[in-house]
Amino acid sequence: MIRKAVLPVAGFGTRCLPASKAIPKEMITIVDKPVIQYVVQEAVKAGIKEIVLVTHSSKSAIENHFDKHFELETQLEAKGKQELLNELRNIIPDDVSIISVRQPEALGLGHAILCARPVIGDSEPFAVLLPDVLVDDEGMTRNDLGGMIDAHEQTGAAQIMVQNVPAEVAYKYGIVALEGDTPEAGKSEKITGMVEKPEAGTEPSTLAVIGRYLLPGSIFPVLAETRPGAGNEIQLTDAIDTLRGKQDVAAYRMEGETFDCGHQLGYLEATLSFARRHPKYGEGFRELLKRYQSEA
Repeated sequence: MIRKAVLPVAGFGTRCLPASKAIPKEMITIVDKPVIQYVVQEAVKAGIKEIVLVTHSSKSAIENHFDKHFELETQLEAKGKQELLNELRNIIPDDVSIISVRQPEALGLGHAILCARPVIGDSEPFAVLLPDVLVDDEGMTRNDLGGMIDAHEQTGAAQIMVQNVPAEVAYKYGIVALEGDTPEAGKSEKITGMVEKPEAGTEPSTLAVIGRYLLPGSIFPVLAETRPGAGNEIQLTDAIDTLRGKQDVAAYRMEGETFDCGHQLGYLEATLSFARRHPKYGEGFRELLKRYQSEA
């Protein structure tokens, strides 16, 4: 089983300024939880037991969020605020560990993943979850990351999660080329290539890479040899393209829904979706929506 996941959280979040000036973009809240908590809980739900945060000196708030806050818990307990206390103590299960490593320079996503090599090692597969993207599994018995893990265990192929997008917006994404037909949701198909932001009309498919990967440990020596590419950064896409020459890489077509929290409208859309069905605030939020809709 895949038990380790890498979350690259060292970026400055310039698309989220000014909100991300003093706090990490990953700590901006969706209803009542920071976005990073949703991503970690997604990993845990899929069976991940070890979370590796690739972080930066300015991101200590993320580490603190998952750490025990003894003084606050003591105060809540003394005041009889048991519900809040339970929420704090259940941010992550006791059998899940959070480990932090530093990315000393912003040299690209591929470099950020490479920074986790001392913790992950070169001999076991691991997941990568980009915290800019929330993956919603509402109504599903198994989330998409769990589906990717199942696909990897059945085939041995590395997996890249993809989402079908309209052809007219495919130029905005990294698009995969497939050996066979487009798989149905929850299935995967071998990749023959990846094109980053193809020119309109030249896209090999309409399946866009959306920020979830299952990779073998052997990706690390490949990353170590990968030269800077687009933006003069070490690109994970380039390393995966090299990996394809050594073993199969497949596109897993997701079943759930994604929200791009790398910018303000993505946060707003995620807030709308999650708030409408929130067990505590959902009813009140739906009433607010009706009120504002009537005033529009």
